Amino acid sequence: MPLAITGSAMRTSLGDTAETYQALLAGESGRQPLRYVAPEGVNVRYGYHVDATGPERPYRASAWLTECVTAAAREAGLDCARQRVVAIVGTGLRELRAVERWRADGQPADLGALHFGAAVRAALPGVEEVVTVSNACSASSHALALAADLIELDEADAVLACGADAMTESMLAMIGRVGDESSDAVRPFDADRRGVLLGDGAVAVVVQRAPETGAAVRLRGVGMSCDAYHETAPDPDGLRAAMTDAYRRAGLRPADVGLVLAHGTGTALNDPTEAGVLAGLFADAEPGPLVTGIKGAVGHTSGSAGLMSLLVAVEALRHGQVPPVVGLRTPIAEAAPLNLVVGEPVDTDARVAQVNAFGFGGVNAVCLVEVRRER
Repeated sequence: MPLAITGSAMRTSLGDTAETYQALLAGESGRQPLRYVAPEGVNVRYGYHVDATGPERPYRASAWLTECVTAAAREAGLDCARQRVVAIVGTGLRELRAVERWRADGQPADLGALHFGAAVRAALPGVEEVVTVSNACSASSHALALAADLIELDEADAVLACGADAMTESMLAMIGRVGDESSDAVRPFDADRRGVLLGDGAVAVVVQRAPETGAAVRLRGVGMSCDAYHETAPDPDGLRAAMTDAYRRAGLRPADVGLVLAHGTGTALNDPTEAGVLAGLFADAEPGPLVTGIKGAVGHTSGSAGLMSLLVAVEALRHGQVPPVVGLRTPIAEAAPLNLVVGEPVDTDARVAQVNAFGFGGVNAVCLVEVRRER
């Protein structure tokens, strides 16, 4: 069944979708000194914050999600009185920061707000059901896969696939333990990369059946795998399995793809593993797709990351310009076979993009999206 993305919105440290895309083209970064948490306590000095000023707001991720759902539903023209509308929110951390503040500072916590049901219903009161899934850093892409299933099974007329995450002290502390304290930015696929830094944000897309006249943005397929290979280390076979599943569902070949939005975390293990798998996937697809990634500009936004990359891919295909990988100066050897976009935007006439999202524990998702460019 042909599926379409009929509405979308996101919020990153660089702004909304259009602002984020324009900043990416300009090579800008949303990195700032770490806020709300003492850097010396977590061994992390920088983050990619949405709220750049003012005191820490409670339930920040929920607030951003409400904004994104409102905008995406409006663009799609959703009408809960006439349509069966379901929402699936993918997240890595939920509203864990509220629990931290309750434990450390005695700030009252609303346990019901740890689930994003209230945040979605604040924007779309008539939504039938809101499900929150915590599938690590591929969570929003898993939400997209479930959205496609619900439409294809005729369980819903429209599904909001979403992601929402705000930085937490406990996650920052974990990053600080496994990273390099001298890391001052995310540098995907760079020989001098020193680890990942976290970013805030939220994102929402509306999935519906594609109209008979065709769709401006068509969701071709979402592939998934869960290899459980290691707590944090990626498994090449697990990444390949998700890609193979995506292409099978989409009825496409690697040669059909002109752009890849890589997971690209700037870590010691992800980047060479992902680069090697991509090089193998496109070995017979000369000249191969352009490859870029967004975490150097917006940080690792945890469960929101997959759908954020998807929306950047849509913008790049729609406008015919692929932004560079912010922070990338000297590519790693494993990425030599790839057409990485470095330094400046690159023009493209591609119509199909692959979007990677990989999570701890081998929870992987790969999306294929097609865009009909406006003439």
